[in-house]
Amino acid sequence: MIDIVVLLLVVGGAFFFLVGTTGLIRMPDVFSRMHATTKCDTLGAGLILLALIISRGMNVVSLKILLVIVFIWITNPTAAHIISKAELNNQKLEEKKNN
Repeated sequence: MIDIVVLLLVVGGAFFFLVGTTGLIRMPDVFSRMHATTKCDTLGAGLILLALIISRGMNVVSLKILLVIVFIWITNPTAAHIISKAELNNQKLEEKKNN
């Protein structure tokens, strides 16, 4: 039963990584690409790391993996915010240059 749950989590995580990569390639602008990749990468990594925790059982390594999940949950939205803010400032500078 545990193997089936782990398999489903890994397949789900791989699916979200695939969708994020497709979004990165297919989306037209920086904001859409950023949205596709940060959402899918956070969920994909979370599912795969959760599969690792379940497969290993609760021990010190699982606690460290859980800390990595929390770190990813904090850093991905923060990085997306910084990237979007930088792109918005870049667009404003380009607009000023053109006027």
